[in-house]
Amino acid sequence: MKLTQQQLKDFDEQGYIVMENCFSDEEMAVLRAEAEEIYRSSREEVWREKSGAPRTAFAAHTYNDAFGILGRHPRLIEPLEQFFGEPVYMHQFKINAKAPFDGEVWQWHQDYGTWKRDDGMPEARAMNISVFLDEVMPINGPLMFIPKSHKAGTLAAGHDKATTSYPLWTLDNETVTKLVNEGGIVAPTGKPGTVLMFHGNLAHASPANITPYPRKIVYLTLCAVSNHITQFKRPDFIAHRDFTPIKACADDALTQYARRYRVAAE
Repeated sequence: MKLTQQQLKDFDEQGYIVMENCFSDEEMAVLRAEAEEIYRSSREEVWREKSGAPRTAFAAHTYNDAFGILGRHPRLIEPLEQFFGEPVYMHQFKINAKAPFDGEVWQWHQDYGTWKRDDGMPEARAMNISVFLDEVMPINGPLMFIPKSHKAGTLAAGHDKATTSYPLWTLDNETVTKLVNEGGIVAPTGKPGTVLMFHGNLAHASPANITPYPRKIVYLTLCAVSNHITQFKRPDFIAHRDFTPIKACADDALTQYARRYRVAAE
């Protein structure tokens, strides 16, 4: 899947693009089922809210076949290879949950701020490309972006280890207010199968989910191979140390897996 010139222009201006209907209901159904199975496990890669509800599952592409396919899917790999002009490797892979009633906030932050400070990533030549597993609605904890904030560069941040179960380099209220006064706030929504691509320096956050509706999003953090990390302070299931370029799988690989899965389940 290649980005159009208009999409590239929009991304440059706003710092994100939303692409609808990139994956089928069949593909999303099998990923949702396997995500729930992973959340029920006691693996060290599964981090939980203080309530015990799942918050994020790291590195699922390394131990689950369906997510292994998603981590090599051409509809996700090709746009970032196109953008960076070189092969990419998987810096991080996670399935973020906003469990019904118990999904906590993600504070205002820039992803590259963490990759730079914690992982020694040289430049902001990495970004998230994500897939909505559930419908993301205005009410169930959607991502909130500050458009154009990526143009401010990498901003000063504090290391918040107390607000939630996951430590994060967060932006202070004064910085967020200034950015919002300049760019506003948007909250992209969409059906399962929607793909969201956003710059590593785009300021973003998400509110708690106090509805009965789950909100699961898969994030592939893809980094230009020439820009690989230089520090190894975090566990390798959080910040990967294999800089091998990703070789994309067949476009129908996830569909074929879903059909085999469905037959096996029946």
